[in-house]
Amino acid sequence: MLSPSDKKLDKLDPFYRPSMSKQKTSAEIISEARNALRTVRTQRPFTPRDDQRKLFGPASSRTPENRPPSSFSLHASNFEPSDSRPISGARLSPLELKPKAPASPTTEDTCLPFPKPPVDPAKMRRISSARARLFRAASQGALLPDRSPPLADMKKTLGLQETATMGDSLVKINGVHVPESIAAGHLPSRPLQLTDDGRFSELHGQGMVKGTASVPSHLRSGGDQGRRRARASSCPSRSDLSQPETTAVSLAASNADLREKDTEKEVDEVFWNTRIMPILHTLEEAETVEAACAACTQLHLALEEGHMLGSRFKRRSVLLRTLYQLVDVGSDLLSLKLAKLILALKVSKRNLLNVCKLLFTISQREENDSLIHNDSILASLLEVLSSEDLHANTEAFLYCAGAIKFLSGNPGLLNEMVSNGVVEKLMNLIKQINEKTKKGGVVLPAAGHLLVQVTATLRNVAESPVARSKFLGIGALAELCTVLERYMGDKDVCTNIARIFSKLTSYHDCCAALANYSRCYALFLNLINKYPEKQDLVLRVVFVLGNLTAKNNQAREQFFKEQGSLRTLLALFQTIYEQDLDAGAQAGPRGQPSGLEDVLIKLTRVLANIAIHPRIGPVLAATPRVVGLLLSTLEYKSIDACEELVINAVVTLNNLSYYQVKNSVIHDRQLYIAELLLKLLVTTNMDGILEAVRVFGNLSQSREICDFIVQKNVHKFMIALLDAKHQDICFSACGVLLNLTVDRDTRGILRDGGGVKKLVDCLKDFGPTDWQLACLVCKTLWNFSDNITNAAACFGDEDTNTLLALLSSFLDEELALDGSSDQDLRNYHKLHWEAEFKPVAQQLLSRIRSHHSFLEPLPIPSF
Repeated sequence: MLSPSDKKLDKLDPFYRPSMSKQKTSAEIISEARNALRTVRTQRPFTPRDDQRKLFGPASSRTPENRPPSSFSLHASNFEPSDSRPISGARLSPLELKPKAPASPTTEDTCLPFPKPPVDPAKMRRISSARARLFRAASQGALLPDRSPPLADMKKTLGLQETATMGDSLVKINGVHVPESIAAGHLPSRPLQLTDDGRFSELHGQGMVKGTASVPSHLRSGGDQGRRRARASSCPSRSDLSQPETTAVSLAASNADLREKDTEKEVDEVFWNTRIMPILHTLEEAETVEAACAACTQLHLALEEGHMLGSRFKRRSVLLRTLYQLVDVGSDLLSLKLAKLILALKVSKRNLLNVCKLLFTISQREENDSLIHNDSILASLLEVLSSEDLHANTEAFLYCAGAIKFLSGNPGLLNEMVSNGVVEKLMNLIKQINEKTKKGGVVLPAAGHLLVQVTATLRNVAESPVARSKFLGIGALAELCTVLERYMGDKDVCTNIARIFSKLTSYHDCCAALANYSRCYALFLNLINKYPEKQDLVLRVVFVLGNLTAKNNQAREQFFKEQGSLRTLLALFQTIYEQDLDAGAQAGPRGQPSGLEDVLIKLTRVLANIAIHPRIGPVLAATPRVVGLLLSTLEYKSIDACEELVINAVVTLNNLSYYQVKNSVIHDRQLYIAELLLKLLVTTNMDGILEAVRVFGNLSQSREICDFIVQKNVHKFMIALLDAKHQDICFSACGVLLNLTVDRDTRGILRDGGGVKKLVDCLKDFGPTDWQLACLVCKTLWNFSDNITNAAACFGDEDTNTLLALLSSFLDEELALDGSSDQDLRNYHKLHWEAEFKPVAQQLLSRIRSHHSFLEPLPIPSF
């Protein structure tokens, strides 16, 4: 006679049957995640590395006629001298000055030029031959004059050029032509001298230091112009004469400011002649590329020290003309030095374009990556994108971004890029483009070409963990979705962004960020509908959808609610399935999935993931086209030909078969599904066997499937799997046996093949580490012993004694939960032990004891 508690256990739900009436406990939630509905993992689509560094790779949708060139020749003549003109105005030819030898100081001429020794003729010949070896035949002209004039004369020349620009007439003083304004006597009161420590100090009186004289300000570059401004402001106008005396005070202050500015220009002039000009002569006389590179490095440091970098320095024209001519040397190492200097001098327009092309050409050769790394040119390239005007320099931006793209493919340069703010700067550029292409805005020329380079760089950078945090921190995912929306017609841009998302959404935090942008699901569906034939794009879009729906129930619902979402997935599935069917008839055996198979793998993963949602799963299970495509896949694909696709299809069927709904297509075709699953059970693929057994666990809730299992001797296979020593396989096989023992007519199958003994062995082997499996074993033995009259007759003497000892020990909490020192793991085991195993084990132990005669003490097993 069964006790009330026995009657309660007699009505156990079949294996995997969902509970609809009671609220789930934490243990049940964890068990369900393991036992029933499961997401599918898959590998991220692999993109082979493009060995050819070009603006647009061989897979680009752009035709050669519709894209900018990736190769061109650059020479000094490509650079425009107009960008290097001084600020003073029109440029005049240098005046030929023949300065006299320095004389003793007089009141009329207090400042004498710096003396310079004459150049030895033999040295001149050596320099000329060295220059010939350094420059190619295409080089045009010398960098600097063959023999530099004394510094004071050169200062006079430069000063006269600028003064003449302003239209001032010239007079002759001491044999030298100077502007009339200078002859009027506007001389500085305190000239400067260069001290031993490299600083400048004022000369008191008219003294000289070791044979050198201070250079008068009226012969320095720009001094006369400032002097004219001072003089003009000091001449009162008619209105000024009527002002109070405060006007004179303000004029005096203004004159003092101008004198201070003149002093600063004098300092720049001395620095130029003492620090910069010697380096320029060294650069001209360099006999090797290495010497020229060293001179460029010195020049850069000196200009930086003298605050002469940028676009406002007056001597910039001399520097740029020199640097442009060195481009013809043709050395990548030297060109890198030149490009870095030219960019630091803030060139614009055509010259900016050409220097970006120069760097683009250098970065095309992978062997130059180490040179670029050593010279830290990345910061200069990124500075172009963040400081120049996008609208005025779109083509320059294109080649600059192209060079950055090439370099981002080098893992060694990746960290340097990220530390230089590549993510922030490129995303800021994308934001500018998005703002320009708003409705009613101006569409930038070649914006699509530029976006291809920028998004390709971000695709490479997305590999970096530091970069991923930056993507999240600046809201980059939503901005990239905006690009997708506005450049939906550009396949290359869309493909790059899909690749970015496929990398980022492999991580949960990025998935959550993208899922929060509700428009992304519609965008992805639009891409699939627009480019169903573009396999690499569709593959990544579907992979991203699989990532979004893997762990987020809200994402599953949002995606499914998008208009036409299921129709789009099934239409793509049908198209790819038919293409793969045609290709399979012609293709030979393959090891890895083909491109078409890979799309099908990702599609079945999305279906499996969204089927987990309790309102979506029943809809899919009742959709004939969904089930039909899955079954068609299993019909023509063997697990040996494409393992991942077959397993994904079976996992999807498992999730759909979980729902016991009246209009389920799974239920209508369950016998045919069981026939297909038999093919997997006879393979040697343990993953395939496990998934097939899991589906049988759901299907065996049906009496028809139980009869099928017995008729086909599938139950013997399930009993044999209990020896697999694999917890998940034993768990799933035990689930099928549990469902078979619900029916009194099929309970006797456990006697075939020693089923009871194998169940007891599973309890002994896995009980202390897997209380879910232990619970399932106890439920199966409970069903099997429904009509028990004698425990030994039901289970056998040996197994009865073992069961009594095991259950007694496992129900002792201290013994059962003493195996783990990890508190979290102990809590996990305790949760399952208390909620699942303990209630069933107590009832089973009570039943066995009530139907067993104890003839001798039972041994306590060790585990």
